[in-house]
Amino acid sequence: MPPPAELGGSQISSLLEALPGIASVLRSPVADALVKAIRAAAGVGEFAFDDAEELVRYAVRRGLIGPEEGDRVLGDVEVPLKSKPVRAAKPKAALVKKKAAKKKSRR
Repeated sequence: MPPPAELGGSQISSLLEALPGIASVLRSPVADALVKAIRAAAGVGEFAFDDAEELVRYAVRRGLIGPEEGDRVLGDVEVPLKSKPVRAAKPKAALVKKKAAKKKSRR
């Protein structure tokens, strides 16, 4: 049996465009956790303990941090992240309010 062919960047882009939803299947959990961390840092999203675990596991696997440091970091953030009430991000609602205020000021 021949080895599987490697896909080039343009082939992957075409595949992602042709098959809606495949990007979410192929996307890395680490990428999702990074995006959530960035959005949470900007105040437009939420970051959960599971996301922190994913990023710490990635860092340990890659040798960026040691397992002991990973355990310490997760210990530091476990209680605050698990006890934080989950709320949906509202970037769209803020945009709607901004547009409404802009229309009001034009009158």
